[in-house]
Amino acid sequence: MKRVAIVQSNYIPWRGYFGLISSVDEFILYDDMQYTRRDWRNRNKIKTSQGLLWLTVPVDVKGKYYQKICQTRVSDQHWRKQHWQTILQNYKKAQYFSDIASWLEPLYLNSDEWMLTAINKLFISAICDYLNITTKISQSSDYHLVDGKTERLVDLCRQAGAGAYLSGPAAREYIDDTVFREHHIQLHWADYSGYLPYSQLWGGFEPYVSIIDLLFNCGRGAIDHIKLPPGSLMTLEK
Repeated sequence: MKRVAIVQSNYIPWRGYFGLISSVDEFILYDDMQYTRRDWRNRNKIKTSQGLLWLTVPVDVKGKYYQKICQTRVSDQHWRKQHWQTILQNYKKAQYFSDIASWLEPLYLNSDEWMLTAINKLFISAICDYLNITTKISQSSDYHLVDGKTERLVDLCRQAGAGAYLSGPAAREYIDDTVFREHHIQLHWADYSGYLPYSQLWGGFEPYVSIIDLLFNCGRGAIDHIKLPPGSLMTLEK
């Protein structure tokens, strides 16, 4: 049975995002949703000697209150060098820095993409390639979309030929599981509580940081800290 997940594109997301990707056959970037400010779409956290630090991609949102994620452009390209220099400064002593930097640095310095969704997809796909995650990554704009929050998810599952949908736990606030049952699509919820700490630089363990922290510290072994633990995919009632 084909399983899909449907999630907005995020900038260098945390490991749980890739836990979802590695658990499904197709991962659909929900890029036709409204862009939300001060969210994970264009920013994420890393660890530094001074504590947690946001890396934020500047985007053009002034007066564009209803634009979709797929319509959102970056406002300049200076952020690329700034982000890489910050990463270099804080992770150059990490065990796997050279291995990760060999392919991550070109993503920052050799690209001139202006659309946020394309930038996010580029990083997500490269990280999946490094970790040998072979899940198909598509975009919701590739499909015909219907109205309704849950109805749209169900219809995307149907168009993708999926019999099961995997969601992060936060979506339980708005997903109507009866719609999934009516269309005979299994609804599964991911549980991240089984994730274990890993060795980090700069003090105590911080779980909710960008996956690049995990990559620099664990290399290809990061996949063992990404896959959802046994028993963490649950079929639950709301």
